[in-house]
Amino acid sequence: MLILNIPFFVYGFKKQGTAFTVYSLFAVAVYSFASFIINSYYPIDISNASPFAGTDLLLAAIFGGIISGIGSGLTIRFGGAIDGVEVMAVIFAKRLGLTVGTFVMIYNVLLYITVGFLMQSFRLPLYSVLTYCAGIKAIDFIVEGFDKAKSAMIITTKEAEISEALSAAFGHGITHIDARGYYESREQTIIYFVVNRFQIVKLQSIIKEIDENAFVTISEVSDVMGSSLK
Repeated sequence: MLILNIPFFVYGFKKQGTAFTVYSLFAVAVYSFASFIINSYYPIDISNASPFAGTDLLLAAIFGGIISGIGSGLTIRFGGAIDGVEVMAVIFAKRLGLTVGTFVMIYNVLLYITVGFLMQSFRLPLYSVLTYCAGIKAIDFIVEGFDKAKSAMIITTKEAEISEALSAAFGHGITHIDARGYYESREQTIIYFVVNRFQIVKLQSIIKEIDENAFVTISEVSDVMGSSLK
């Protein structure tokens, strides 16, 4: 594991810097050492059975994927990567419009399809794909956050009333963006506002009560830096 990942970490050093590379090498060293101990000294033959799921491949695939995803997600969340594929995911995922978990998933699906053809059997490769289906969610939850923020763009002529109501209800900072409607050439204001997903219904209710003609778009925000709280 250490040797095969060296080219990826050299590239990661050039793109992400020293801290990322040191954290990643530490994570891989711990991962490799733990794998060696489990394979060499664990009383169960893990090539045929799981210490928790026994010989049930479905349980092993699902919960193995969740545990693996949590480990990978924590490593990425705190500035490292646990293998070469994750190094590439950290560098390229957002450039391609993908989450880190999706990038890792695509790579591994292609890998296991290839392995299936080489082995002339898709039984274990398909279970492995299932593992990464479970792992991708765990990675994205840890890396992106369990409670993803939502950004609202509100186009209205009643910006003062809506802003006052939103501020009173949520206590968040609010940004006004001056705009002009194309068809009517009328001055309008865009209100930019960030809430969590549990507050969306309340947000929509407040807007509708004040301005039924307001145009609202709501988008998912993968990460938030700083605070807009009062």
